Amino acid sequence: MSEVILESVLTCPHCGHRQRETMPTDACLFFYQCSRCEALLRPKPGDCCVFCSWGDVPCPSIQAVRE
Repeated sequence: MSEVILESVLTCPHCGHRQRETMPTDACLFFYQCSRCEALLRPKPGDCCVFCSWGDVPCPSIQAVRE
């Protein structure tokens, strides 16, 4: 069993800004505001959170399911 990664780089689909964030382990993050363009990011249909849609690493709960 591999270790769960707790950081992900979110990429804003509107302006391309990239920001490293720590992912919560006890909840999914449904909204995230870009610090550059202030767009409110939401998950793509079928994804549980913004990290699964816009991050380079899926959220901890999805990582655990894939194990």
